[in-house]
Amino acid sequence: MQVISIISTKGGVGKTTTAANLGGFVADAGLRVLLLDLDVQPTLSSYFTLATRAASGTYELLAFNEQDTRQLVSHTAVLGLDLVVSNDDRGQLNTLLLHAPDGRLRLRNLLPAFAAHYDLMLIDTQGARSVLLEMAVIASDLAISPVTPEILAARELRRGTLQLIDDLAPYRRLGITPPALRLLINRVPAVSANARMIQQALRQIFDDQPTIQILATDIPAIEAYPRAATRSLPVHHVEVRRPTGRVAPAAIDTMRALAIELFPQWRERFAQVSGPDRSAIHAERP
Repeated sequence: MQVISIISTKGGVGKTTTAANLGGFVADAGLRVLLLDLDVQPTLSSYFTLATRAASGTYELLAFNEQDTRQLVSHTAVLGLDLVVSNDDRGQLNTLLLHAPDGRLRLRNLLPAFAAHYDLMLIDTQGARSVLLEMAVIASDLAISPVTPEILAARELRRGTLQLIDDLAPYRRLGITPPALRLLINRVPAVSANARMIQQALRQIFDDQPTIQILATDIPAIEAYPRAATRSLPVHHVEVRRPTGRVAPAAIDTMRALAIELFPQWRERFAQVSGPDRSAIHAERP
């Protein structure tokens, strides 16, 4: 099972949207995907319609080391796409993990409970520095950080997210290598000289840093993304072809390009995704 965390110390950059749409696309390619919602504001937990809701969620997973997937995993209306909901209503997990001897390592130690059941885990995190965020990064094989093409977002990236990765370097002494970081430029406007300048500046800054890479795929600022969220659907279900006269590619093409760039081993599966054909309510689960 590959584990990817969607991270940023800045809120509102599109972490939940990225997790939901990437997860939905990969699931439609026939792979088994688990979304893990670690945000205290559980937007991802309410993004998709749930076919079945589990009795427990992230609180039981992390506070009580619950490992029974039947108790933890809810099933969304998209085949192959499951979810562990965020149910830490009082925001207690950060305090609990802060004082636990294994706090930042707890999720990493619990991953074997899910590994046999899923090909991919996507972790949605809160937009602030916290023990939960550090725990998610330590548990991950790769971290993706959405960044909007704005100067303040670029400054916060360096001050917050990049500093977070640097601060986890001491875990190398335990044999834990912090994950490589991929920057996803999100909500790129169709025409903006300032946005283009920031994109170029970001690429120049990180050209010589092997563990940090700007993804070649950008996410355009198109209305298909909020429309998909309103309908509780992955974006490639609501836009399968580019509207006439628009420069930005169709949402399905963007998500396919992003999935291939991140997971080239599944390229052939992604090439077969043509739209919402596999979307259905689970009639029965084994």
